Amino acid sequence: MSNTRKKLSIGLTSILATSLFLSACGDNKAANNSSASGENKGEAVELSWYTIGTPQKDVDKVMAEVSKYTKEKIGVTVKMTMIDWGDYNQKMQVLTASGSDMDIMFTASWAFDYVQNARKGAFAPIDELLETNGQGIKQVLDPAFLEGSKVDGKNYGVPANKELPAQEVWRFNKKVLEENNLSLDGVRSLESLEPLLKTVKANNPDVMPLQVDKNYGPYVPYDYLIEKFPLAVKLDDTSYKVVNIFETPEMKQALATMNKYYKAGYVPTEAATLESSTDVIATGQWFADKATTQPFADNVWSMSAGYPIVSTPQSDALIYNVSVMGSMQAISANSKHKEKAMDFLNLLNTDPVLRNMVDSGIEGVHYKKLDDKYMENLPESKNYDMPTFSFGNVMLTYLVEGDPENKWEEFKKYNDSGKPAVLLGFNFDPSKVSTEIAAVQNAKEAFWSPLMTGTVDPEKYVPQAIEKMKAAGLDKIMAEAQSQIDAWKAANNK
Repeated sequence: MSNTRKKLSIGLTSILATSLFLSACGDNKAANNSSASGENKGEAVELSWYTIGTPQKDVDKVMAEVSKYTKEKIGVTVKMTMIDWGDYNQKMQVLTASGSDMDIMFTASWAFDYVQNARKGAFAPIDELLETNGQGIKQVLDPAFLEGSKVDGKNYGVPANKELPAQEVWRFNKKVLEENNLSLDGVRSLESLEPLLKTVKANNPDVMPLQVDKNYGPYVPYDYLIEKFPLAVKLDDTSYKVVNIFETPEMKQALATMNKYYKAGYVPTEAATLESSTDVIATGQWFADKATTQPFADNVWSMSAGYPIVSTPQSDALIYNVSVMGSMQAISANSKHKEKAMDFLNLLNTDPVLRNMVDSGIEGVHYKKLDDKYMENLPESKNYDMPTFSFGNVMLTYLVEGDPENKWEEFKKYNDSGKPAVLLGFNFDPSKVSTEIAAVQNAKEAFWSPLMTGTVDPEKYVPQAIEKMKAAGLDKIMAEAQSQIDAWKAANNK
């Protein structure tokens, strides 16, 4: 991975371990309508930008170059503060609560919770700003991004233009697949894996047939209200009925199959407590696992692992709230420069020069261009290694070694093919049942991973799990969720 850096693979590798939609990608209409409202170019406004990622040595050096460019274009300079992955939530909460002077900040469904903080008033509503200062963003983004990231009818963040749908796949170690002359024809459901797993178990005793860890959950055709929480609506249910996922025939069957696989030795004995599968991926001692895909994901996975990986779908490509909100930039409610902040976000999402400078650093120092599409990292890039997915329109970024020329065109096609999941645009407000949610989360903790990984017998443990969760208040949460969904359904003519 010499010149490719880890930045595009961050989303795909993280999904395995954490089921978070850290991603990597977006749309190449490099519109240059940057609403150049920097009339007083001599008096540039300094924007304070807080973003997520391991702090990089050359941030100030790069931002000095960025500022020269943005001062000329829109009359702003930029001061970036990077906060490390593990510290981001807490530090941003403290800064927001203390009314710190911030202009732009990274937020997502998984980091500095977008919906929760929008409701708390941390972010400025941006609907009017998008009309006046963000037309380029509106032209670049698939409408589903802005529609799906509304909170109580308003937009509070600019989603990154990246892969829009989420699609579950089975991934396979190609070497083991070919050694055993196995075909992926007809492989889609969990049950359809059985003949392949059986063969690998018999022929490759040192290989784990189905690699799962504590974050694993079998795919079922439901849209969860809260991630890894038992309430969901079936994907094709036009009545929008909230159900307990453990009481559905699909989940009952999936858990029974996983338990059968566990007993057969197809999954790791310690699966329910295993933090992540990355160690096994590194050794190559695995055959199949579950992941979330994007165009050319097999290339990225293969490059990251150092050996060929192939995949086949186990679900349709659907647009969920979490995929829309996987990476966003919001304007602080405390910002004194909201219009200028939107000018900057508009330029960042439409201008390839700015987008690539923020992403890859200074040309000739951190990277060199090979032609108008491709770049190569220089040794100094180690001092400026940024998480690409976190900065907006990824489809403006230069391609690197191994990327096909039509990469962004294929992303666009993939986005166009995605269908909205049943709850896209609905965000559950937990405030009336927060005590019950905490109690149910606590009650489910002992059951969730052991059941999902097949470690325990679902016949025995599902009834116990349901009983404990009901005692903790699951029915009250379900009733509140149903009432909110019914109101949303009526308001949106669903």
